[in-house]
Amino acid sequence: MHIRLIAVGDRQPSWVDCAIDDYVARLPRQWQFRLLTITTTKRQKSSPVDVAKKVEGDKVLARIRPSEHVVVLDERGKQFSSKELAGKLNEWQTAGQDLVFVIGGPDGVSDELSARANTRWSLSKLTLPHGLARIVFAEQIYRAWSLSTGHPYHRE
Repeated sequence: MHIRLIAVGDRQPSWVDCAIDDYVARLPRQWQFRLLTITTTKRQKSSPVDVAKKVEGDKVLARIRPSEHVVVLDERGKQFSSKELAGKLNEWQTAGQDLVFVIGGPDGVSDELSARANTRWSLSKLTLPHGLARIVFAEQIYRAWSLSTGHPYHRE
């Protein structure tokens, strides 16, 4: 199983990159985790929000392979406990599918990208800035791995 995160957004502060790099370095090498960033579409005050979401969604969809299991991070998605997420990762790994997680732009994801999602996951009911969402995602993926392997990182 390989895991990718496609994130729509602009350059993040160095502390975000540092935190992401720290968690990614802890992940199993066989996952071959990769982060791909799609630049946010420039928004004009007079332009409809759906136009920017569509452009960003098309760019993301162009980078998703048909065989990949797509998990869109969405505030309206299902919330998982860390243990539930570990179980989901185990299910997906057993199914043999590569995973691609998607963090949409500032206005969310397009309808087409949402329709392509196999799973919609909400990190929190809180609204998180994109950099923090990336960090929470990376930490939870690492925590899920540690739970499934019996690593002592997660404590009850």
